[in-house]
Amino acid sequence: MYLLSNRSIIDSMNYREFGKSGWKVSEIALGTWQVGGGWRKKFDHSVAETIINCAIDEGVNFIDTADVYYSGLSESTVAKVVQQRPERVYVATKCGRRIFPHENSRYTPERLEQFVDKSLQNMGVECLDLIQLHCPPPEVYQRDEIFALFEKLKQQGKINYLGVSVETVEQAQQAMRYPHVVSIQFIFNMFRQKPIRELLPEAQRRQVALIARVPLASGLLSGTYDDSTIFSTEDHRTYNREGAAFDKGETFSGVPYTTGLKAVEELKSLFGQRAPLAMIALRWILMFSEISTVIPGASKPEQVSENNRASELTALTPDEIQGVEDIYNRHIRQHVHHLW
Repeated sequence: MYLLSNRSIIDSMNYREFGKSGWKVSEIALGTWQVGGGWRKKFDHSVAETIINCAIDEGVNFIDTADVYYSGLSESTVAKVVQQRPERVYVATKCGRRIFPHENSRYTPERLEQFVDKSLQNMGVECLDLIQLHCPPPEVYQRDEIFALFEKLKQQGKINYLGVSVETVEQAQQAMRYPHVVSIQFIFNMFRQKPIRELLPEAQRRQVALIARVPLASGLLSGTYDDSTIFSTEDHRTYNREGAAFDKGETFSGVPYTTGLKAVEELKSLFGQRAPLAMIALRWILMFSEISTVIPGASKPEQVSENNRASELTALTPDEIQGVEDIYNRHIRQHVHHLW
C-alpha cells in the first residue's frame, strides 16, 4: 500500500504560504484548462462543477483559471461553485491571451484593464483575488506602464494581487523586478528542472509565491501513454508539438514525445511499485519547499482525488531524487534546458 494512512484526503491536505500575500493555500490545487471535460471539447457545465466541488471537498482552496479557457466559461463556472461554498477558496485568473496576434505592440494598459473588467463580470465579483499576465510576449516584461496598471487597479479595488505566468526562467526573473508581483506561475516537473537552481532560490529570497503548472508534462508523466496512444486532432498534444499554435514548451513540456516515453520507462523502473507515476511526479515537485502550490488539471473527479493523494506519499529518498536528475540529464536536458 503506497499511502501513508487511511485518513480522509481533506485531513491530509497540507497548506503553504503564498509568498507575501498572507494566504495559506493547499499545496495541491486545481488547474482548469480542461475542467469542462477535455481539450477543446464542448464545455460540460455539470462535469466542471462536479470536478471543482470534488477538489474543494478534498481540501483544495486555490483554483487557477483564465479568461481564454472556454471563452470565459471556466471563470464563470469556477466562480459559481466557489460562491456557493462556505470555505475560503482563492481564485487566480489570467489575462492577455485574448490579444491576437499575440504581440507586444498590442499590449496596452487600456486593453488589459478591459480584460480585467470582463473577468470581474464573468465571475460576478467586485475584486479578483489574483490576476496574472498570461505568458505575455518577452518585450512586455520591460514595460513599466503595463505593470503600473495593476498597481492602479489594486488601488481601485479591482484586484488584490498581481502575478505573472511565464514561459522561461529569464521571464520569471524579469517579472520579479516589480515589487508588486506576488506570484510566478511556471512550468515545473521532472522534465523541466532548470528552475531548481535558477529560479527557486531567488523567488524565495524575494518572498514571491511559486505556482507549478504542467506538472505531469501534458500527461507524459502519468506513465499511461505509449507509441500507440492516439490524441484527438483537437488536442494540443497533436497540433502543437512543434509550437504551431503557442509555445511548444506547453506541450509535453517541449520534450519530443518518443524521448519522453523512454525517460518515463526509466522512471517507472526507478520507482517500481511505489505508487502511480503521476502521484510520484507531483510528490517530486512538493519536495521543493519554495513551491507554494502545484496546479494539476483534471477532466474527471477521479483524477482530482488521485492528484490530491500525492500529499500522502512518503518523501522521496536522496537516491530517488538523484535518479530523477540522472534520467533528466541523460534524456531530457539537451532538448529543454537551453530553451526555457
